[in-house]
Amino acid sequence: MWAIVTLRRRRMTAATDNRRTGAALRGSTLPEPIWLEWLALVGLLGFGTWLLGVRGVWGLLLSSDPTGLTLVILVVFVAASFWAGRRARELQQQRAALHHAVTTGRRDGAGWVADYWAALAQRPTDFDAPLDVLMEQTHGPHATAWWVNGIQLKLGLLGKVIGFSILAIQIGHTESFDAAQSQALLKSLTSGLGIALLTTMVGLVGNILLGLQLTRLDRYADALVADAQRHGLTHGARDGGPAPGTKA
Repeated sequence: MWAIVTLRRRRMTAATDNRRTGAALRGSTLPEPIWLEWLALVGLLGFGTWLLGVRGVWGLLLSSDPTGLTLVILVVFVAASFWAGRRARELQQQRAALHHAVTTGRRDGAGWVADYWAALAQRPTDFDAPLDVLMEQTHGPHATAWWVNGIQLKLGLLGKVIGFSILAIQIGHTESFDAAQSQALLKSLTSGLGIALLTTMVGLVGNILLGLQLTRLDRYADALVADAQRHGLTHGARDGGPAPGTKA
C-alpha cells in the first residue's frame, strides 16, 4: 500500500516539475530586438534630417538664432540618442543572456540576471538587496538620461525668455512709430520673436523624440526585471527556499 502511495507521489512531483519547466520555457520568449527598433527610428530621423536639409530648413533655423541655443539643443539630442542606442544594445544582450539561461537551465552564466540569481542562492539576510542591485543596473542610468531630456525643454524655454527680452528691449528703444521707420522696426521686432519661437519649437521636438526612446528603454528594462524575478521565484520554490523579496 505504501509503495503505491509513494509511486503516485513521485509521479505527481514529476508532473509538477514538467509543468513548471514548460511554463518557464513558454514564458521566456525570444528577446525583443530593441536595438533594431532603435536603428529603424534612427533611419527615419536621418531621412527626415536629410529632407529638411534639402529644403533649407536647417540653414534657416541656425541663421535665425544668433544665440546658438538651437545648435546646442541639436547637439544634446544627437548625443543622448546615440547613448540610447548603446543602452538599447546592452539591454538586449542582457535579455538574450536571460533567455539562454532559462532555455538551457544553466544559471551560472555571466550577466546582471545571473548575478541576481547567484545573490539569491546565497540566502542573504535582506532579500531586497539583490533586487535593488538589479534595479540599479537596469534602470539607474536612465534617470540621468531623463534629466538630459528635460534640459532640452529648459533650453527651449531659455531661448523664449531671451527672444522676448530682445523684443522688449527693442520696443523700449523705439522713440517714435513713424511710418517711414515701420519696416525697420518690424524687422528688428521679428528677430527677437523668431528666437523665442524657434528655440522653443526645437526644444519641444527634441524632448518628445528623446522621451520616446527613453520610455521604450524603461519598459524593456521593466520586462527584464519581471522575467528575472519570475524565474527566480520558480527556482526558489523548486529548491525549497524563501521567495525573493521576502524575509527568511
